[in-house]
Amino acid sequence: MKKRAVKQRGSTSHPSSVRKNVKAQKEGTHSSGWLKRGLLALFAICILAPVMLKVLPDLIQHFVYTHRVSLPFFVDLARPADFSLNHTINMYLTSEEGISLGVWHTVPESRWKEAQGKDLSWYQSTLNDGSPVFIYLHGNTGTRAAPHRVGVAKLLSALGYHVLVPDYRGFGDSTGEPTEAGLTTDALYLYNWVKARAGDSLVVIWGHSLGTGSVLIDAGWPPTLPSNCLSEANVVFDGVILEGAFNTDRQNIHFHPFIWYYWKYPGIGYLFPEPWAQNKVVFPSEKNLKKMKSPILFLHSEDDHLVPIQIARQTYEAAASAQSTDRVKLVTFDGSLGYLHNGLYRDPKLPEVLTGFVSSL
Repeated sequence: MKKRAVKQRGSTSHPSSVRKNVKAQKEGTHSSGWLKRGLLALFAICILAPVMLKVLPDLIQHFVYTHRVSLPFFVDLARPADFSLNHTINMYLTSEEGISLGVWHTVPESRWKEAQGKDLSWYQSTLNDGSPVFIYLHGNTGTRAAPHRVGVAKLLSALGYHVLVPDYRGFGDSTGEPTEAGLTTDALYLYNWVKARAGDSLVVIWGHSLGTGSVLIDAGWPPTLPSNCLSEANVVFDGVILEGAFNTDRQNIHFHPFIWYYWKYPGIGYLFPEPWAQNKVVFPSEKNLKKMKSPILFLHSEDDHLVPIQIARQTYEAAASAQSTDRVKLVTFDGSLGYLHNGLYRDPKLPEVLTGFVSSL
């Protein structure tokens, strides 16, 4: 009985010491774990930093254009009828060696029955039928099949106009990689291709978002363009529509149209300069507007979340001062309508705005 009592007293003294030992072991293991993680992170940084210094600028360039994000997914861009464009043909044009551009050509809605079953040569022959021809240069995400782009094509076709909607190089099923000079080369090639076939028909360029930069560079002729384009200087478009136009000359870096793709952390600008700081994304819109001689119509929603309305007004004023208020117009849309950056095509007054602009050319 005494031995048992002693044993019991001995056993009651163990739990506290065991807990201390277990706690000490856990603390040691925890500290060791943090040390290992820290060393692993340091090792990863040492290995990845040189790689990222090489890769990230190109990665940011990709994010600027987001050309690999082909929304909507799982669609066949060679079949425009799948998007209710039943009087549209898909074609591929070669803007320069190794670059194939996917392009949709939609004829005026009044010719939709006649267009059924017709081939590419028939569509091309219709460009000189006297109906105005629109070339729609889209923004920096997705493809020509994006709903708002299909909506613009349907709207213009319903108004009796031809519409050509290309995907720049690297976008959709077009080949190549997008660059500022490349995008403007593609836009200019398509313009010249259309002009060669349109006869006396008006040719109007409609740029949206990123597409406004391509329009203005075609007119402004900066030294970033290839030499073969420079030989075509002094071109004057019949008409230009700029929807949601950004302005890198006036927009502070915090409001840059591509800023949501650039990660701002303390010191990152030293290691990874913004792509526009290295002349990768310049599009000097205002400078080129001052050189432009074409009639211009600005379209802008007051609730545009990417390009503030005050920037649009400043850009318009710069363009109007370079020409006149008779040749440069600004039409704004009430912010309560919720059009943001892509939804203007839904506005019921837009057809009247567009037909009025065309009739003034």
